[in-house]
Amino acid sequence: MPKYLLIVDFQPGVDDTPMSEWDPAEVDAHLAYYGRLNAELEASGELVGGTILTGPDLAFVVRSDGTAPVVTDGPFQEFKEWVAGFQVIDVESRERAVEIAALVSAVPGRGGVPLQQPIQVRQVMDAGPADADEMREWLRDAGEGA
Repeated sequence: MPKYLLIVDFQPGVDDTPMSEWDPAEVDAHLAYYGRLNAELEASGELVGGTILTGPDLAFVVRSDGTAPVVTDGPFQEFKEWVAGFQVIDVESRERAVEIAALVSAVPGRGGVPLQQPIQVRQVMDAGPADADEMREWLRDAGEGA
């Protein structure tokens, strides 16, 4: 079965009011929705993993030439999209991945209105021979488009 990474970032959806300005009950409802959805996906065996991430102000970047790592602290104002959290799902089809991503997108915001957050969906490669061939083809095609 294919696995997909569902990425939630800090794009606001239909309401750009920061969560810090929401009523506490609205924040609770938002988080409870994720909890219920994750419990349902765990029960069906479709949720492989996922988590909420700290804000970009606590992020850092590591670079290395194979010797001593160089660590740069955040925040990173040049980033347009900061990942807020993610889920890894293992599903029967791309269509099921879209269904689950739609459920994530519909998480309630202020007043219980579905946020319609954009959810980035990326298939996870298994790193087997077929995926390596697919990656080489993608790299070749990407090079032609550059």
